[in-house]
Amino acid sequence: MKTLVKFIFVGSIMLVPFMSFAQGTPPPPPGGHGQSNNQGPGGSADIGGGLLTLTLLGAGYGIKKYNKSRKTNINQ
Repeated sequence: MKTLVKFIFVGSIMLVPFMSFAQGTPPPPPGGHGQSNNQGPGGSADIGGGLLTLTLLGAGYGIKKYNKSRKTNINQ
């Protein structure tokens, strides 16, 4: 019985992502849209600064974890 429950649980988790793609087409753009087809959201926002910040924070966290693990290995 436990095996059947696990199989159903794992199977349903594997099917959920595929069911989430079952969406209809988006509605047509309003009259004052300026384009004849649908446009995705967004603009010309630069992501370079955020990417640099994320990289630096990740590197700092990695250095902190490395130093902490090195100190615990020396003390043992």
